[in-house]
Amino acid sequence: MDTISTSTLLIILVFLLILSAYFSGSETAMMSLNRYRLKHLASKGHKGAKRAMQMLERPDRLIGLILIGNNLVNILASAIATIIGIRLFGDVGVAIATGALTLVVLVFSEVTPKTIAALHPERVAFPSSFILKWLLVVLSPLVKIVNFITSGVLRLLGIRSVRSSDALSKEELRTVVHEAGALIPTRHQEMLLSIMDLEKVTVEDIMIPRSDLFAININDDFKSITKQVIQSPHTRVLLYRDNIDDAVGFVHLRDALRLQSKNQFSKSSLLRAVKELYFIPEGTPLNVQLGNFQQNKERIGLVVDEYGDIQGLVTLEDILEEIVGDFTTSPEPTPSEEINKQQDGSYLIEATINIRELNKEMLWHFPIDGPKTINGLVVEYFEEIPPPNTSMRIAGYPIEIVEVEENKVKMVRVMPEYYLKSKKAK
Repeated sequence: MDTISTSTLLIILVFLLILSAYFSGSETAMMSLNRYRLKHLASKGHKGAKRAMQMLERPDRLIGLILIGNNLVNILASAIATIIGIRLFGDVGVAIATGALTLVVLVFSEVTPKTIAALHPERVAFPSSFILKWLLVVLSPLVKIVNFITSGVLRLLGIRSVRSSDALSKEELRTVVHEAGALIPTRHQEMLLSIMDLEKVTVEDIMIPRSDLFAININDDFKSITKQVIQSPHTRVLLYRDNIDDAVGFVHLRDALRLQSKNQFSKSSLLRAVKELYFIPEGTPLNVQLGNFQQNKERIGLVVDEYGDIQGLVTLEDILEEIVGDFTTSPEPTPSEEINKQQDGSYLIEATINIRELNKEMLWHFPIDGPKTINGLVVEYFEEIPPPNTSMRIAGYPIEIVEVEENKVKMVRVMPEYYLKSKKAK
């Protein structure tokens, strides 16, 4: 070094600091790359993305290469800076060179390149990967030795080197959807989140309960059957014999009306037109049932319990509504007929309403991990059928029993205004 002029040493020092900045920025850029965007670009044929993805398949080798290069450059830069300091300032030059080099390395070779790389990882990583690829070939023996020693030290400490997985958990994927912002329209975000929630919801949560099924007893008078078919609010009608558990099958109104138009409408022709029943075990998650509907080419099914008794009815449309929302021809959302707002701010609610639907429509928070209806929730609370004018508080909401009919609560009054005021007071 004594034969090399000070100006030449300064040029070499500047070059080494640039190399140090390159290694620092490359490390941050490569580790900051979005793995999913990287895979997308690589699949589209982007050469830089392909190189970067190939190197990131072995992050231990990549990090080893960058750290070896960065440390060699910094050590050499420190030695040259010390020589320059001694030549210019004598013995005190060592301290001056150390302080000055530390500041320069921090600002120009660490913080600045790493900040730029973190803000624009692809712009830095893709060109950088070309150089790193060839450096890895040249320094491969040294990298392998360093990684071998490192692995040995980790084993002595009881730490096993395991490759990290890029797979996202459900909660992480949910966060990604939430954080997508304007990249994904709000409506699409809601649909994606609803799809992820399908496995948390079972067919009992959305089924039409047994008590609300529109079905026709095939043993009724034929005139009564004809009237019920004509007045049916549904396109598919369930036929049964005396007891709904003795279900015969579904008949499509289109088929019934075609028979009627041909003057062939009779009990026997109606029975011949029925479609075979499709049964769904209770407790089936919606994501599973959606696949079952598709696999079995079905659109409607009867939910049965472990004893084979019919509990309700679920359609493909019910599941799709859980994803995309209610199907309606009205441009404005229409309030449920089971919910009636009163002048005092309370709500008269039919107790047979599904709790999930109530929570969704009113943005309330009644518990959904137990009974499926308000009637069930009230009966569970009292452990009996309460008389009218009985009041209680469930999930913080004041509830009053308005009407009881036979063996169930028919109408309740919910007073959310009082609930909100009490929360604000606290």
